[in-house]
Amino acid sequence: MKKITKKDLSRCNGLHGAPSYIAFQGKVYDVSGSWHWKGGKHQVLHSAGEDLSEAIQQAPHNEDLLERIPIVGLLE
Repeated sequence: MKKITKKDLSRCNGLHGAPSYIAFQGKVYDVSGSWHWKGGKHQVLHSAGEDLSEAIQQAPHNEDLLERIPIVGLLE
């Protein structure tokens, strides 16, 4: 599986044609195809290009939602 640095992840913020990636517990997910992440933002609280491991733990939903999202790599 492809290794993705935090710097590379930060570039995948959904802006200016970049894909929207998020990290959770060491895995990097491509949320570009989700309308919940349109423009690299989710619920005005979260931005693509970030590690959301702690934020998802506090979300009203759980990480089971990520099972539907493609994994594109592992966070270094």
